[in-house]
Amino acid sequence: MTEIGNDSAFILRFWVYLKERFPPLSHGVLVATFSFSAISYSRICRGDEGFISLPNFLLCAFTTITLFFLVRVFDEFKDAKDDAEFRSHLPIPRGLMSLKEIGIAGAVVFLIQLAVNLIFIQDLLVIYGIVMLYLLLMGKEFFIGRWLKKHQFFYITSHMFIIPLIDIYASGFDWELANVAAPVGLIFFFIVSYMNGIVLEVGRKIKSPENEEHNTYSTSLGMRKASWLYILVLIIALASNLFATYYAGFGMTGYLIVGSLFFLCLLAPIFFLQKYTKGRAKMLELSSALWTIGSYLTLGGVPMLLKFVELL
Repeated sequence: MTEIGNDSAFILRFWVYLKERFPPLSHGVLVATFSFSAISYSRICRGDEGFISLPNFLLCAFTTITLFFLVRVFDEFKDAKDDAEFRSHLPIPRGLMSLKEIGIAGAVVFLIQLAVNLIFIQDLLVIYGIVMLYLLLMGKEFFIGRWLKKHQFFYITSHMFIIPLIDIYASGFDWELANVAAPVGLIFFFIVSYMNGIVLEVGRKIKSPENEEHNTYSTSLGMRKASWLYILVLIIALASNLFATYYAGFGMTGYLIVGSLFFLCLLAPIFFLQKYTKGRAKMLELSSALWTIGSYLTLGGVPMLLKFVELL
């Protein structure tokens, strides 16, 4: 953990906060891949050649990355009480940053994001507004916070809809800006995005006994059941990916790549079931990230890059 005092300059403390709670490189790569693949899959389903313009893609990547940052900001406020009680090592409970400072940072990011959309991407303002409205409702726990916290399944499944909503926004840089109807096949991609979010959520919330935290799946279900839950959601994510692969017509090569990725990621929960160590719990988290990035690349990123190579 970087040694930065609580009285250090804001920019230094904010950088440490980002590295711990929203790592710019890993999250940036993941979300940029997510955006690139959503646009690519949309164009492949429409049978359109090439890719959108670089400026438009950069605008898309900026908005989607900052939208996920705003999700993190809302989570800080939503989880403040639990974090203070059970996770004192996090930046805000330990005093590195205050909720007010994070709130101001989020407000500044939102204003920049809004200005960018108003100036450059007016055609997507309605979709952007729907995403922001859902994010606000998430921040308020849909006004049924107590009930949701008692029913963890509905808590997770309701919050995860933010991912396909951002997906709709990202893919809109293809179909909406081209002034055509969204391809039907995007439904499969949205399901993949939703399940990938579940895989990430479960994978990062299974801990080893010595590293256990409040409100993890390993706490509520036990190590063994939590591991099998991870395997289950990975299987469902695989099925949704195979349907999306079939619709886009990627053929046997696509199935082999997705299948190989699945079995590689399946090793993590198998190893964890054999021995509940900190290192193997970390493998679960890494495998969830590998599945998500690999899944998006397989569906949209790699096929689009191959088309670029064919044109050279």
